[in-house]
Amino acid sequence: MTTSARGHPRWLAAPAPSSERTGATRACLGALPTVCEHARCPNQGECWSEGTATFLLLGAVCTRSCRFCAVESGRPAPVDEDEPARLVHAVSALALDYVVLTSVCRDDLADGGAEHLARSVRALKERGCTVELLAPDLGGDERALSTLLDAGVDVLAHNLETVARLAPTVRDARATTERSLALLAAAKRMRGEVVTKAGLLLGIGERDDEVLDTMIALRAADVDVLTLGQYLRPGRRQAPVQRLVEPALFDALADDARTLGFRAVAAGPRVRSSYRAAALWRQALSSR
Repeated sequence: MTTSARGHPRWLAAPAPSSERTGATRACLGALPTVCEHARCPNQGECWSEGTATFLLLGAVCTRSCRFCAVESGRPAPVDEDEPARLVHAVSALALDYVVLTSVCRDDLADGGAEHLARSVRALKERGCTVELLAPDLGGDERALSTLLDAGVDVLAHNLETVARLAPTVRDARATTERSLALLAAAKRMRGEVVTKAGLLLGIGERDDEVLDTMIALRAADVDVLTLGQYLRPGRRQAPVQRLVEPALFDALADDARTLGFRAVAAGPRVRSSYRAAALWRQALSSR
């Protein structure tokens, strides 16, 4: 196995970022948090060098505690009512026409934060943006999900993260595979034209047959887009990596996914749910 200077396989190496463009992106973001930073995404340098980022709404403190995630867990601050306006300002500064949003879980809010997220989506739609929202499970509340869909979100994403067997130990106890699949199926049932999207991180202890079973379950929920990436431990408090998945296996799994009927697939060591999201969205639309 060929390794980099840090001891990682070379297939995990990210392109060298442009410090000048990265600094310009940071300046445009202002005080808005991003999942790039708070989840310690390995693609931050590459994406910021290209002038794009994934916005983290509803604060940077999550009410849940998942063992794969670096986002801080605890008691969140009150909702910032000015956040949608600041979001639009940052998107305008970055000249984005495709915007990816996500949020922490806000189990402290009656609707899980759905109305605030919907306000943000509507503000971006008024500017003419295509909007992808990586949504929390909203406690399984279909009324809250309807609020998001009615706002005009173009892509409704929600990640299973891992296979059902590992979910109780990897995800927060409130984040079940069954609830996640139900949310994705409900989104398509409520608004058939919305593109639905889900992702898994591999290398956390799953078996290949379990990955295939999960892909089958996602297609049964009529999910359009699938992402598969390598889990990388973001810190000592998170679950350890159990294996490094070689690119050839990612390619084979991508072939399986396309055979199952996913309209767009991204699979590779550095793939994350929002990585090159606009290209996946275009691919999903063109295959309809």
